[in-house]
Amino acid sequence: TDDDSDQPTADGPAAGEPASGEPGRFERIGRMAVALTVLGALIQFASIVLRGFATHRWPLGNMYEYISFITFVAVGCWLIAVGRFGVRRFGAWVLLPVLILMSLDASVFYTVAAPVSPPLQSYWLVIHVTIISASSGILLLPGVASLGYLLRSANERDPRRFAVLASRLPAAETLDRIAYRTTIFALPLFTFGIMCGAIWAESAWGSFWSWDPKETVALVDWVVYAAYLHSRATAGWRGNRAAVINTLGFAVNVFNLFFINLVTTGLHSYAGLG
Repeated sequence: TDDDSDQPTADGPAAGEPASGEPGRFERIGRMAVALTVLGALIQFASIVLRGFATHRWPLGNMYEYISFITFVAVGCWLIAVGRFGVRRFGAWVLLPVLILMSLDASVFYTVAAPVSPPLQSYWLVIHVTIISASSGILLLPGVASLGYLLRSANERDPRRFAVLASRLPAAETLDRIAYRTTIFALPLFTFGIMCGAIWAESAWGSFWSWDPKETVALVDWVVYAAYLHSRATAGWRGNRAAVINTLGFAVNVFNLFFINLVTTGLHSYAGLG
C-alpha cells in the first residue's frame, strides 16, 4: 500500500460496481445519494446552531448534543472521502452507524434545551469538548474503514468469504489508505483535546489528571491509536494486523462514549444525559 499516493481510487467492478447493465442509472443514483447526504448534513448543522440559540450557550453540554455533533462530523468526513477517494458505495457502511447514533440520540438521549451544570460553565467547554467530539466523529471513518478492510481482505483471499458484504465495499487497499490517512489527521487533534482537558481539570479540580474513568479510557484509546500509527511507521505493519489495532481503537471509543458516560460515575458524570 502506498500511503503517500494522492491519486483517488474509485470503486470499480471489484468493489461491487456493475461491470455491465445500467452504469448510467447507478451513477445517477450514487450522485443523488451524495446530494441527499449533503442536504442532511446541512440540516444537521442548522439544528446544532439552532440548539445553541435555544440554550444561549455552546451546544455541547450533554450526551444529546455531543452525539449530534459527532454524527455531523462523521458525515462530513465521509463526504470528504468521497471527493478524495471516489468511494460512494462505502457510504452505506459509514452512514449506518451514523443513523443508529442519530436514532438513539433522538429517542433515548434527547434532553430539552437548558443551561449546563455549573462545572461546564467555562470557556474550556468550547475548546476541550469541541475538539474531543470532533476527533471522535473523525475516528468513526477509519474505524469503519478498518472493519471493512478485514472483510474485504478476507474476500480477496477467498471470494467465497463474506461475498455479499464485500461486494458493497471498495478495494482493501483503498480502505487501508482511508483508515491510515484519517487516523493521521485525527490523532493529533485527539491529543490536543486531551491536553486541553487536563488544563481544564487543573483549574476546576486542582489536578491535571485524576484517573477518572473517562480520562483513563481516553488514555487507553490514545495509546491504541498511537500504537496503530507507530506500528505502521516503524514495524511496517500493514494489512490485517494494522486494521485490527485500528478497529480496537474504534471499539474503545464507542465504549467510552456509551458505557463510561452512562454507567460509571466519576468527575465527568455531569456530561451524561442531563
